[in-house]
Amino acid sequence: MKKALFIILILSKLFIGNVLAHTDHYKNIQSIEMEIFKDQKYIGYTNFKFKKEGKYFEVKSITDFKVKLMGINIFSIFSESLEKYEDDQLTYFKSETKQNDKRKFVELFFDTSKNEFNINGSSFKGFADKNNIVGNWWNHKLLQSESQISPLSGSIKPQTIEFIKRETIELYGEKIEVEKFKLKSKNPNTPKDKKLDFDIWYDKKRALIVKIAYKRLGDWEYRLKKVN
Repeated sequence: MKKALFIILILSKLFIGNVLAHTDHYKNIQSIEMEIFKDQKYIGYTNFKFKKEGKYFEVKSITDFKVKLMGINIFSIFSESLEKYEDDQLTYFKSETKQNDKRKFVELFFDTSKNEFNINGSSFKGFADKNNIVGNWWNHKLLQSESQISPLSGSIKPQTIEFIKRETIELYGEKIEVEKFKLKSKNPNTPKDKKLDFDIWYDKKRALIVKIAYKRLGDWEYRLKKVN
């Protein structure tokens, strides 16, 4: 019994350490480039740039895609964001998004006096638990979190993560051993257009999410193309 308890404690410490040190996994990475496909057709990209100096870590991102029907734009997003961390704690996030002709936004501060996030977003304004994570695809901690903050509107989205299987996939001519997960909304009554329902492929060796797939008026995929 004591031996089993000791093993559990050791594994818990290793797991917690891995969670807290997630930004260290990107200290030697300058950028991540992902391509976006809808119904197997390339429609745009989402790119992330990283900067780490001591205990400070910064991520800048740009997402740009357009869905066309008979040559006419029917859906588009252009979004820019900035994330700042100190000792692995998210301290600031800001994004500006144009979705078709609609503006969405988020500005988030970590309030040290309350030990919570103070969020001003187009869909949510208020405080949120500091363990929430911004739902950007660069961050594999997304697969360890109980809820995420929408990077477009600031809304809080409780989620469940289910491990599906280990498999080998091919991306851009390269075979990759991955772990597949299912990420879903925790609340079954979440409106369909706001519901989380993603298949996510994770490369444990590199600590990178390499592919995301979901269905929404067609089949969507985000594919990791390049790491610098």
